Amino acid sequence: MALLVLVRHGESTANLANIFTGWLDVALSPAGEAEAHTVAEKLRGFRFDAAYSSTQIRAERTLDIIVARPAWATIPVHHAEALRERMYGDLQGLNKTEVALKYGQAQVDEWRRSYTVAPPGGESLQQTQARAVKFYEAEIAPQLRAGHSILVVAHGNTLRGLRMYLEHLTPDQVMHLEILTAGICVYRFDEQLRILEIQNL
Repeated sequence: MALLVLVRHGESTANLANIFTGWLDVALSPAGEAEAHTVAEKLRGFRFDAAYSSTQIRAERTLDIIVARPAWATIPVHHAEALRERMYGDLQGLNKTEVALKYGQAQVDEWRRSYTVAPPGGESLQQTQARAVKFYEAEIAPQLRAGHSILVVAHGNTLRGLRMYLEHLTPDQVMHLEILTAGICVYRFDEQLRILEIQNL
């Protein structure tokens, strides 16, 4: 039985400061480091054949902390540009509260939660999903079909797009899908990659 574990990175310094992060490369906060260790503890007993993260520091560091456990120290680790967070364009580096005061909360909610609407100069969730799913189908799905267990550490919007694809969620449903920092979602598949079980840890 194939296993896919999706993990959002731990809290970053930008999450802590309530900043639109996107492609800004920021470190984990002290709380984020602790969250990554908690993820490793929650995943104790899982066996992985390979692990992936985006190329951004907050995801790489979260994965490094997880695979530092002796049980996973020898698994192949890969970093992929396609798993990077959604590009937030002109909003990157801006405080979310200040942006809401300037443009209105309804507009900010649409930029953040909509499937098709992109923030100014940035990517829509649909565009983010397209690159993440292309990578998933090319690199991860073949391993799952072979019965392997795969760990992926990425970002809130990358994972929203992947979960929408895997779970066949509608654009309305994905608007309400919230993935917390250090959130864990476990999928178990049959040989045809039909989902047998979804578990949130």
